[in-house]
Amino acid sequence: MGLSFQEKSLWLQFVGLIAVFSLYFFSVLPAETATVMPHQIGLFVGMVVLLVMIMVAGHILIAIIDRRNETDERDQLIELKGERNSSYVLATGVFLALCAAVLTEGNFVFTHLLLGFWVLAQLVEIGSQLYFYRRGV
Repeated sequence: MGLSFQEKSLWLQFVGLIAVFSLYFFSVLPAETATVMPHQIGLFVGMVVLLVMIMVAGHILIAIIDRRNETDERDQLIELKGERNSSYVLATGVFLALCAAVLTEGNFVFTHLLLGFWVLAQLVEIGSQLYFYRRGV
């Protein structure tokens, strides 16, 4: 069974997020100071630009290879289930980041907990959608 356009897009997003943000977190951790430094902000912006370039190039390639990109009710249901699953992860991350903001000095831990849980929530959303596509929901 071949992958649909939506599944190929999800795999591209999943792998792209893991690659780019793994590189980012390996570059900034462990923390040098308790505050986010300007070079870390620049690195983050560079990583976002890299992620956008990967997504644009990948989606162009997918669109050239697979021109069938129509969606139906099943795709919408799978998307909603993925978003539901990711919302739990994101809510947990926001709570933990707020706790860290109260308990730690500076903004490094708070900022990177929020970013890390946002990335994790995106990965849970995409991973859930991939699971439901394979499961046949």
